[in-house]
Amino acid sequence: MSGAALLAAVLAAAAAEGGPQVLVGSKKFTEGVILGEMATQLAASAGARAGHRRELGGTRLLWDALLAGSVDVYAEYTGTLAEEILRLPGASDEALRRALAERGIHMGRPLGFADTYAIGMPEATAARLGIRSLSDLARHPGLRLGLSHEFMDRRDGWRALRDAYGLGALEVRGLDHDIAYRALAQAEVDATDLYSTDAEIAHYHLRVLEDDRHAFPDYRAVLLWRADLSQRAPEVTRALSRVEGRIPAAEMIAMNARAKLSGVPEALVAASFLSQALGLETGARAEGRWQRLLGRTREHLGLVLASLLASVAVALPLGVLAERRRRLGQVLLALAGVIQTVPSLALLVFLIPLLGIGTGPALAALFLYGLLPVLRSTHAGIASIPAELRESAAALGLPPLARLWRVELPMASRSILSGVKTSAVINVGTATLGALVGAGGYGQPILSGIRLDDFGLILEGAIPAALLALAAQGLFDLAERFLVPRGLRMGGPAR
Repeated sequence: MSGAALLAAVLAAAAAEGGPQVLVGSKKFTEGVILGEMATQLAASAGARAGHRRELGGTRLLWDALLAGSVDVYAEYTGTLAEEILRLPGASDEALRRALAERGIHMGRPLGFADTYAIGMPEATAARLGIRSLSDLARHPGLRLGLSHEFMDRRDGWRALRDAYGLGALEVRGLDHDIAYRALAQAEVDATDLYSTDAEIAHYHLRVLEDDRHAFPDYRAVLLWRADLSQRAPEVTRALSRVEGRIPAAEMIAMNARAKLSGVPEALVAASFLSQALGLETGARAEGRWQRLLGRTREHLGLVLASLLASVAVALPLGVLAERRRRLGQVLLALAGVIQTVPSLALLVFLIPLLGIGTGPALAALFLYGLLPVLRSTHAGIASIPAELRESAAALGLPPLARLWRVELPMASRSILSGVKTSAVINVGTATLGALVGAGGYGQPILSGIRLDDFGLILEGAIPAALLALAAQGLFDLAERFLVPRGLRMGGPAR
């Protein structure tokens, strides 16, 4: 490398380190991840410190994250904006822009393709039943529909379709969008909702049914970004605008196929397109498996250790207090028990408005789930100490705090350690859900593997998570030999 080239590289690196931070979000489907990678690479090419919070979930989560500033940019669709987000059915692009501007959001020009909702079924089944349009479905009430959960709940989804075509008699069940394709291939359902740019339409030989009553609006892809991004990083918004009008539908379908069917990493798919369409060389490369594993392990351990330490720091004194104040103890145990019954995904969603996306809600949820085992084991361990031992300690003149540290906690240590171990194992498993809110960890390859139908990628997250849980159990069993008095290890009263 020449001296001039080396100097240029150093200056570019320095500029990137000091550039504005830009966070890009993406929905939990392949096209969304590819568009998120494009936006991330475009922002980085403009000197930004760009990060991609990928596969964050559905429309509402990304929209709320954009409003809250947890992400700066993400790809959306005009029909979704009009029907689901802004509730302005039939609004023009200019009307959408005005409504978004009032909320501090800028909408770029269309990217060049539309990804419309549709209903599809295997070509052989459709031909046998003579079904070509959505109106034809009403003549076959025995059909089984497997619809994605978001589609079933959206105003412009199943409800609009059912009312427009009179499809209330059909059997409908909720499925993950990617799993629904496999269900179609195995004849477990007869039809499902599609995105019109899905690569699976051709792969599974599906017939896209004509929307003859125009129940679905037009879903043209656009980039949304926070209006303040134009002030703090105008070069980034100019870079994002370069892709407007440059992605035809056929090209988007081909990119989806490369990622979903050929297994090419989305970062490389996006980089290849930017190189061919814009002449932009981003230098993007895919992480190796061991590099990914190391990064995910670091993220997962960070979530587990931080939340576990916080749970122990809070639950241990509360457990002592619960044993000292019986009525208060019943309330504390009941509250911790109620928290434990809240589904993990629901708790994460509840925490997002308070803490945004990323590690914040994941840590808070893991902290809350870790309270009950430690609280209950501390309470039970101290309560199980025989009364005569406590009386003996008091008779020796030990003050209450000294009795706690020198007698009660050592006697209860085996029970307490058991609760901490249970909390740690729970956190290792539950932390995989942190990927749903951008916290990373072993849940990220599991989510990607489900979306890409890649069993190896699923195992890349599932096996390390299981091994980490086993390692946690082994470490706490080893710790018992050093932290629990020898007599209690042999089966003393505080079990």
